[in-house]
Amino acid sequence: MTWQQIYDPFGNMIISTALAAIPVVVMLACLGFFHIKAHIAAGLGLLAALLVAVFAYGMPADMAGRAALFGGFTGLLPIGWIVLNIIFLQQLAEQNGSFKVLQDSLSGITEDRRIQLLLIAFCFGAFFEGAAGFGTPVAVTAGILIGLGFSPLAASGLSLIANTAPVAFGALGTPVITLAKVHGYDLMEVTAMIGRQLPFFSLLVPFWLIWAFAGRKGMMEIWPAILVTGLSFAIPQYLVSNFIGPELVDIIAAIVSMVSLVLFLRVWQPKKIWHSPSLRGKDVSAHEAKPPAPIVVHPRAELIRAWTPWLILSVFVFVWGLPPVKAALNGIFAPSFPMAGLHNMIDKMPPVVPTPHKESAVYVLNLLSSTGTGILLSAIVSALFMKYNPVEIVRTFFRTLWLVRYSLLTIVLMLALGTLTRFSGTDTTLGLAFANTGAFYPFFGTLMGWIGVAMTGSDTASNVLFGGMQKVAAEQLGLSPNLMGAANSSGGVMGKMIDAQSIVVASTATRWFDREGDILRYVFFHSIALAALVGLYVTLQAYVWPFTLMVVH
Repeated sequence: MTWQQIYDPFGNMIISTALAAIPVVVMLACLGFFHIKAHIAAGLGLLAALLVAVFAYGMPADMAGRAALFGGFTGLLPIGWIVLNIIFLQQLAEQNGSFKVLQDSLSGITEDRRIQLLLIAFCFGAFFEGAAGFGTPVAVTAGILIGLGFSPLAASGLSLIANTAPVAFGALGTPVITLAKVHGYDLMEVTAMIGRQLPFFSLLVPFWLIWAFAGRKGMMEIWPAILVTGLSFAIPQYLVSNFIGPELVDIIAAIVSMVSLVLFLRVWQPKKIWHSPSLRGKDVSAHEAKPPAPIVVHPRAELIRAWTPWLILSVFVFVWGLPPVKAALNGIFAPSFPMAGLHNMIDKMPPVVPTPHKESAVYVLNLLSSTGTGILLSAIVSALFMKYNPVEIVRTFFRTLWLVRYSLLTIVLMLALGTLTRFSGTDTTLGLAFANTGAFYPFFGTLMGWIGVAMTGSDTASNVLFGGMQKVAAEQLGLSPNLMGAANSSGGVMGKMIDAQSIVVASTATRWFDREGDILRYVFFHSIALAALVGLYVTLQAYVWPFTLMVVH
């Protein structure tokens, strides 16, 4: 017997929306205001979600429990698996001493902390977002920044801020491809539309990133380098998305941006070198930052050995992201497990979808094709290259597992919470509250994508959740469906920095355990401010710049 979702169980959208928001409010309040440990905050949020789903929305208790369990499995694979293995590689490199050589080589490119941020958090992070997504870029860049001596809050928060503009085309275009496939958008048209929204923010985010770190004066001192970084990313992002397709947007843009910045630094350097590794202003972790070490020039062979593990990682991650490789590995081993009592037992109802639609709940154990497995193999190959013996490799892996145990538990609970809200329909209630805004819908519809990513931790999941609603609402209001479908993804990228799993990944990568609330408080303003700017830009597209809606390919 199926259960039909109800989005206004009390016949009053104000009451229903307030109840639907309780689980998110509980979790964020526990993290941000009451300084409760992340895994406990996630558990309390999950408990609140269960109570709201069962007693307010009438979801059968066994279905609610199964939905939470289904989400927990998703938290372990792929998200937790990625976090575990990237930290494993990082541990191997630190123990071996090659990570210190890598840091010295980056300092050799520039001692200026601001430019190091551009190179690592923005450019290098965008490459990993394009190749893998799902937490990989934050884990890699935050780990490198903390190794360079940045304060934990700076390394965590700034990695999250930088990992925004590339997200819509992350993991070889997965969010956009999924949006088109699930909800019937034309793939090239919606890709092109996103490519006319995000390049402006790809230019803005590097300026915003340095302003957040060093203040306005510190930002203006290196504006030429920031402009080169932003433009050399934004222009390829526009061209590739509008004339080629979504798969390689981030990878091409990131490589062009990285090369452009390094070449520019050969002819330009800031007059004043910024050495401070802490956030300008209040930084609660400033005492944990490391002063800049003297530049050590290493022999070429030593530099090659230090960079080889990260080159191996890049190759493995890129290859594992290729659709033919994923398909081949899934053909070898990817058993599917329909969740009994949940799969096809819940109907998503209009106006979210044109006709009742059954919700699938099939857990695919795609262990071979998971990005985390590619990272694990790259770590093992790198360990052998670094002359580790098999016993040392296994010992380090289990030591890493113990190190991140609470982070993995937190991710499992976070995903359980997000999945339960999706199956119970409470997140759809929040989306409908935004959809009932009439002429202001371009702005608030963009914020719908933002809240979707903030709740689910994934631009892909937000597109699955709200992509159909965006299409229906746009058609009813006489707006371009492609505009609002793209806005859901473009607005969603700004929610990436406050979603709980990303914050846990950042705190784990920087070893700043149990300080997720500090990270959340720091990035929240940046997230909502940038999301509002995307909403204003989409509103201008809808009412002032209709020429931006034209198909150009």
